Amino acid sequence: MDLIPVVDGHNDLAWALREYGYDLLGHELDRPRPEFDTDIPRLRQGGVRAQFWSVFVPGTLAGDAAVAATLEQIDAVHAFIDRYPEHLTRVVDADDFDRAVTAGPEAPIASLMGAEGGHSIANSLGVLRTLHRLGVRYLTLTHNENNDWADSATDEARHNGLTAFGTEVIREMNRLGMIVDLSHTSVDTMADALAVTTAPVIFSHSSARAVCPHPRNVPDEILADMAAQGGVCMATFVSPFVSEPAYEWRERAENQAHHEGIDVHDFEQMTAFYDTYPLDMPPATIDDVVAHYDHLREVVGVDHIGVGGDFDGTSWLPEGLTDVSCYPRLWDALALHGWSRDDLEKVGWRNISRVLHAVEDRATDLQSAERAPADESASMRPA
Repeated sequence: MDLIPVVDGHNDLAWALREYGYDLLGHELDRPRPEFDTDIPRLRQGGVRAQFWSVFVPGTLAGDAAVAATLEQIDAVHAFIDRYPEHLTRVVDADDFDRAVTAGPEAPIASLMGAEGGHSIANSLGVLRTLHRLGVRYLTLTHNENNDWADSATDEARHNGLTAFGTEVIREMNRLGMIVDLSHTSVDTMADALAVTTAPVIFSHSSARAVCPHPRNVPDEILADMAAQGGVCMATFVSPFVSEPAYEWRERAENQAHHEGIDVHDFEQMTAFYDTYPLDMPPATIDDVVAHYDHLREVVGVDHIGVGGDFDGTSWLPEGLTDVSCYPRLWDALALHGWSRDDLEKVGWRNISRVLHAVEDRATDLQSAERAPADESASMRPA
């Protein structure tokens, strides 16, 4: 099969580079990089034509520290795009996105950004607008922890969904033309956001909860509502999200960490814990991932599915899908399950292109109606 153009919804290379001080001289991306899942030769092998680079910071950072770290992540993405102009090109609108994706396999890869976690805006709509000006085109409303205005899938409920300020964040994102990303959010937050938004949403890296019960996955009723509004679930490859035995292993590991007094919501503590945890996670396989795609096709149809691998954001990847060169293996596996070339191109890039255009069109409508930017009302903004 010829290479299917791939648009991946979530890649954490910028965070992986942070461990090395964002040193692009010592970690050149135009050659194979064994310390990463991602480099330019493997992006080319995988048929990647566009990438949403995650500008992630952990939820343990807050306020000014979270904003500063997010800006450093944005700077890192701009730095590696600028360093490899023959391979990467900055894209901020849907028409340029389409041109880049369809320009051919040797053309520069379209590069967009998504901010992972609403704590990154430090409860400021001004910061949200600034991130948009810097090229961020989606915001994941939470990460692993609740923030002051939205509940996470992996924390105890604090708001039972969105607060009044969280609702205003969604409305301002619609006005700006920034995609609402519901990965990492609780079911209540998902439902509240779908009730407020007037533009399609995405799940940038989540799979089907009916196939694997991890709370990071999406229930069928939410998937149906998402599809009814034109959205896309970009199915992920993370082993505990796609394989129930791997999920159960991770649950036991987190219970053990809690028993040892480790804060399971502390990103750095848990990363260190997993490095020393003595038992191996049961391996997930490409067939586990295919099961999620098949289920998503049954529930929402091929027009509402995409790809969100989460490469360089996890140590747990399925056999056969271990780096960004591996997307053709997924397409081959799906083809054996009856997915047509047209189906795969929709999943690979056309569906997310439709969302980008729809979100931009809605923003144009709102701005044409002279809706003013939301203010920083003291009565609305979290304390």
